[in-house]
Amino acid sequence: MNRKDNVLAKKSFAFSKRIVKLYQFLNQEKKDFVLSKQILKSGTSIGANVAEANGAISNHDFSAKISISYKESLETKYWLSLLHETDFIEAKLFDSLYNDCDELSKILFAILKTTRINDK
Repeated sequence: MNRKDNVLAKKSFAFSKRIVKLYQFLNQEKKDFVLSKQILKSGTSIGANVAEANGAISNHDFSAKISISYKESLETKYWLSLLHETDFIEAKLFDSLYNDCDELSKILFAILKTTRINDK
C-alpha cells in the first residue's frame, strides 16, 4: 500500500500549518486559550491521521484512520464556524479556512466511500 506523497497528505499538512498559525493568532491577538486549543487539536489531527493512514498495515486500518480524519474535519468546521460567529476571526479568514477544510472533508469522504465499498 504505497500511499505516501499523495495530494491528501500534502493538503492536510498545509492545512495543519494554517491551523497552527490560527492558534498562534488567537493566543497572541485575541488572548483566547480555550477555543484556540480546540481548533488546534482537531485541525492538526486531520493531517496526523492521514499520516497514520499512509502507514496503515491493512485496508481496514487505513479506512479506520481515514474515518477518524474525516470526523476531525467535521469537528474543525464546527470550531471554525463558532470562531467566526463569535467574532474571533473575520469573514475572509473564515471563508478561506472553511473552504480548505471542506475540500479535505470531501476528499476524505470519497476515500471512505471507496474503501468501504472495496471492503465488502
